Amino acid sequence: MSILKLHDLYFKPFIKKDEINAIVKYLAEQVKDDLPKDEVPIFVGILNGCFLFAADFIREFNGNCEVSFVKLASYQGTSTTDTVKHLVGINEDLTGRTVIILEDIIDTGNTLQEIYNIFKNLDVKKLKIVSLFFKPDVFRKELPIDYIGKSIEDKFIVGYGLDYNGIGRNYPEIYQLTPKPKMKNIVLFGPPGAGKGTQANFLKEMYNLVHISTGDVFRFNIKNATELGLLAKKYMDEGDLVPDEVTINMLKAEVEKNADANGFIFDGFPRTQSQADALDAFLGDKGEQINAMIALEVPEDVLVTRLLERGKTSGRTDDTDESKIRNRFNEYNTKTAILKDYFDAQNKYYGIDGVGSIEDITKRIAEVFDTL
Repeated sequence: MSILKLHDLYFKPFIKKDEINAIVKYLAEQVKDDLPKDEVPIFVGILNGCFLFAADFIREFNGNCEVSFVKLASYQGTSTTDTVKHLVGINEDLTGRTVIILEDIIDTGNTLQEIYNIFKNLDVKKLKIVSLFFKPDVFRKELPIDYIGKSIEDKFIVGYGLDYNGIGRNYPEIYQLTPKPKMKNIVLFGPPGAGKGTQANFLKEMYNLVHISTGDVFRFNIKNATELGLLAKKYMDEGDLVPDEVTINMLKAEVEKNADANGFIFDGFPRTQSQADALDAFLGDKGEQINAMIALEVPEDVLVTRLLERGKTSGRTDDTDESKIRNRFNEYNTKTAILKDYFDAQNKYYGIDGVGSIEDITKRIAEVFDTL
């Protein structure tokens, strides 16, 4: 989950799909447990926002039931108006029936009050209300809300059927209104020898960014014997990979130390999709996001030549053996390059020609950065 822009507003991740599914399942089980054994209720979903919740709820309801929908629009922009439109959609005879209203969200209760009054006048046997979300701080009615999935603060949300001026309903998660992100954050990417470190140094000066190199962060934490550094060293000394959680917590600490930065260059991280997901979630909670993956693309033979030349002075043994160099490329292509697809799916992947002078490559990157 990353920041959404819908029309002129921005929304940060708020409730994940798995949590929503668990809430829906719990509500369906509670309703079923409270009904008489042979009762066949009629569920009434309130359109438009309720359609996803109603569909998932009914699938989770383990018993016979009938389903109907009514429409009553009351939202304009990000606030609820006091004007409630007419109810449309009920054609069934509800006399003596148990009617259970399914609502996606209840805030002031204006819309629901009107619907409730209409049903109360239809000689139903029982009338109950199930709401996926509930905003207790703004609820102003005396309505009995029989089942509440999750109480939330009074902030505008979208996703899972809820919209902002017509869009946003299709997202399977819930997003919350947030201020426009202040930072420009990039993942600087490329195979060994592509020149990421050199370009990162130029970019951080040009745009006043903070460069976070995973290698540098590891070395700092281990050298200074921080709690995370000691933990990482323990895994490394045992020949094990350092768990993602440890690496991510180190990077989180670096971000927190530079909370007023214009943005960050993440170099050497993420390396896997799980790390990318964790980074998106962390930044999303802060109302920020990764704006782009900028990848330096250089032919492998050119890189081999570069690294062998570098090996003459770098002192790194893995820069002097061509077979070891090509093994590093293979590891990059099979494990790390999968992130190209991850960011490309978000329209955030930018491939940059990494062949040419340092100045020319910096200019190409800057042209992309300036459009973010």
